[in-house]
Amino acid sequence: MAGLNHVHELQHLVLSDETFAFKLLQDLSITVTEMFRDPGFYKSLRENVIPILKTYPFIKIWHAGCATGEEAYSMSILLKEEGLYDRTTIYATDFNQRALSQAKEGIFSNRMMKEYETNYKLSGGKELFSNYYTSDNDNVIMNQSLKKNIVWANHNLVTDSVFAEVHLILCRNVLIYFDKNLQNKVQKLFFDSLITGGILCLGSKEGLRFSEFHNEYGELDTKHRIFKKKY
Repeated sequence: MAGLNHVHELQHLVLSDETFAFKLLQDLSITVTEMFRDPGFYKSLRENVIPILKTYPFIKIWHAGCATGEEAYSMSILLKEEGLYDRTTIYATDFNQRALSQAKEGIFSNRMMKEYETNYKLSGGKELFSNYYTSDNDNVIMNQSLKKNIVWANHNLVTDSVFAEVHLILCRNVLIYFDKNLQNKVQKLFFDSLITGGILCLGSKEGLRFSEFHNEYGELDTKHRIFKKKY
């Protein structure tokens, strides 16, 4: 992409050009996501996690590795339909600033909406999916009401520390890119961030079985990798 012939040329640019180094970092970031990705997971959230969240007077949710924001907006929709959105703050974080900027705008391609609507229905959606956005020929923009309780922030899971005590953490299909040492480091960050009885949601290919924190959680849903902190 940069028109270079050798790795050493790339190394030189990374060390000497801050703009190029930033661009390389953004391109190395994985931002593949979709709204209501893995609908069975969101259905399990409605059935197994929402009843727990309803016991709290206010709720803090951390969406770690939120990429371009589709899953954060999915959570906003779910919380609205379950009557919890107005007492919830969602912290949506990523280290990719370009992806965060797109997430904050909440503008997505119109051609994806049919697939997202199918996901939404399979997840147990209770309204018309089209109620949550406005559309033109090419793009849709998510309703402002879905954005008002989302805090978008740059946060690096590897280098940054705890910034809030939360009731629910979602970090799906991020840890699969980390080696075991980094996974344990991030798991400690999540453990320290969760309240007693807090909920941790991982991706379908991730789990706690080989983690240092395996015994610190009970399983709410084995298939969908939803765990509850014991103490």
